[in-house]
Amino acid sequence: MKKLHGLDSTDVSSDPLMPSQALLLVSVLLAASALRTAAAPHPETNRNSSNETHKAKKAFPVLDLDFQRVRTPFKISLLVMFGSAMKMGFHFFPGLSSVVPESCLHICAGLGLGGFMRLFGKDVPPVMNPDVFFLFLLPPIILDAGYFLPVRPFVQNLGTILTFAVVGTLWNAFFVGGLLYAVCKFGAGLPLQLLPCLLFGSIVSAVDPVAVLAVFEEIHINELLHILVFGESLLNDAVTMVLYHLFEEFAGAGTVTALDGFLGVISFFVVALGGLFVGAVYGILAALITRFTAHMRVVEPLFVFAASYGAYLTAEIFHLSGIMALISCAVVMKPYVEANISQKSHTTIKYFLKMWSGVSETLIFMFLGVATGAGKNLSWNTAFIMTTLVLCLIARFMGVFGLTPLINRFRIVKLTNKDQLIIAYGGLRGAIAFSLGFLLDGDHFPNKDLFLTAILAVIFFTVFLQGTTIKPLVEFLAVRKKQETKRTINEEIHQEYVDYLLTGVEDICGRHGDHYWMEKLSRFNERYLKRFLIAGYSGEENQLLTFIQKREMKQAIERVENGGRSRLPSAAPSTVSTRNIQPQVPAEEPGVSTENRDKVEAMLVSNLRKIRQRRQSYSRHTLPDDPFDEDVRDAWLSKRVRWKDPTVSFSADTPFSGRAAARASGSQAQSTAPIPDNQVTVQVQVHRSINPRQSPDPVEPPQSPDPVTLLNELKKEEEDEYEYAFDYDDDDDDD
Repeated sequence: MKKLHGLDSTDVSSDPLMPSQALLLVSVLLAASALRTAAAPHPETNRNSSNETHKAKKAFPVLDLDFQRVRTPFKISLLVMFGSAMKMGFHFFPGLSSVVPESCLHICAGLGLGGFMRLFGKDVPPVMNPDVFFLFLLPPIILDAGYFLPVRPFVQNLGTILTFAVVGTLWNAFFVGGLLYAVCKFGAGLPLQLLPCLLFGSIVSAVDPVAVLAVFEEIHINELLHILVFGESLLNDAVTMVLYHLFEEFAGAGTVTALDGFLGVISFFVVALGGLFVGAVYGILAALITRFTAHMRVVEPLFVFAASYGAYLTAEIFHLSGIMALISCAVVMKPYVEANISQKSHTTIKYFLKMWSGVSETLIFMFLGVATGAGKNLSWNTAFIMTTLVLCLIARFMGVFGLTPLINRFRIVKLTNKDQLIIAYGGLRGAIAFSLGFLLDGDHFPNKDLFLTAILAVIFFTVFLQGTTIKPLVEFLAVRKKQETKRTINEEIHQEYVDYLLTGVEDICGRHGDHYWMEKLSRFNERYLKRFLIAGYSGEENQLLTFIQKREMKQAIERVENGGRSRLPSAAPSTVSTRNIQPQVPAEEPGVSTENRDKVEAMLVSNLRKIRQRRQSYSRHTLPDDPFDEDVRDAWLSKRVRWKDPTVSFSADTPFSGRAAARASGSQAQSTAPIPDNQVTVQVQVHRSINPRQSPDPVEPPQSPDPVTLLNELKKEEEDEYEYAFDYDDDDDDD
């Protein structure tokens, strides 16, 4: 290239370029480099090829059809909208909702969609992938259940819950797995080994929290049975995960030693306690962060969700119990977070969790139906499936009825036969079992399709048959339902009083029971944790006044949410701090003039009754005298006379009755005529005081008045007072 814009190559090398010419040269070089790069073929895409210049020109360069790029999220959004619409339609028919649980309706909708996809050869959306289920669908449901978990009933029944969750789950797993192995070896003729059968038994033996929540919230069972079954479904996750990983690894290895069994027992404690520890750490971290969010209220719900999800993922990284980590995180952080965040943040957390968990529950049951209706990865064996159903039912009832006598020995409120029947009948299975079966490796477990089919059969049997008939069973047995009314402030105060009383009784007896340790934990919380995790906490707040303020605020919020109508029971009670609520400054009302205010005060002073003074506390020295005593009556009359006229003096011939006359005159009373017993008269002599500055001329004293009847005068005064009070009441009625 000899010339460039009229410049020879020699000129370019010898003469310096002008700034404008240099900028133009750099621009041309950059443009040429960009064109060369764009023209080069890209190895990863087919959009830029060597013959791209020969591509046909589109009629509308902007518009295009690219469905493959958004295929999966578009299908998921349509399914969410479809499930939400069915959820709304389900509640438009009260007769249907009283017979069939909502989860059954979602499964039926999924079956219809799965059959439609199988009929037209469509692929099933990859939503029931175990990773999607465990990482995105399950955490919102567990977080919602843990955040609004009734902690007091859960702690009071923790021993019973642990017995059913640990011992009961182990019994179910080994009973179902062992008998299935015997049936397959001697009856069905299936080539199944002991370890795969035990693995399958551990999968189908665990109670599912999603299914329990979906069914038990609709039948409104009493709080004791609800917390027992739901608590078991939460805590048996650690047992299920340990058994699942142990049997999966042992089945792949082929040999099991005594050391492996011992390490398996240790693994249970590591998985359970490790999940609790991880959740507690994240809960304290969330409470500590929300202490400093007073200037940025918008991010408060975000920290709550992020800390909870972080606890779950951290537990899953180390194969700990993610469910126990979520429960521990929610229970630990809730009292401190609720004291730090604002009311708007609390409302956001509450409704977002309800919405999120509801959508996840809908998707889980719908995709269980879709996976079944599509018919993939399924293998039917009537003998194996029917044996599994019967063994699961027998093992559940034997475990509950066998453990309850042992549990009742340590319980104050015993579990009756009706309670045991509802607990055993409420052991529902759900999507967790299906996801664990889906995670099995087909190379190591050639009967994976048979296991999945049997798991789906158990899920449908428990959700449809047991979930549909448990409500009529509860009504037939007359099992106590959940009380819709909340406890009053009086009941709360008496509950606290009973707790302190039982703590004192335990101290006197020298026994460190539940109330003793709860009191120790409460003192440690008040003295250290609240001062460290709650913003502005001094420990000098009146607990009763704080509790009343929280209850009043909660009732006001419920009334606003209900449109000003009577207070309705909410899904889960929650306490909100009134310290962080931004009070709105009321609008300034027009002032009242001084003249009008004086008139109002004068009217109130003249018309309103005076408030009676409070009497002194009881004392034997301040008891009133007997009004029928003669001395007391005479002293009372003398006080009334002096009150009427301070210048009255009693003469020696004043007739008094009894000993009072003798004390007043210093001698025996004189009388000229007999005085009736029912009439007391006083003869007085009035003296006018003389000013010493006046004339010294003697002044004739006035004549003594005739004897007056004092009782008649007093009766007249009482009648006047009665007429005044009557007139005052009439004026009030007219007003």
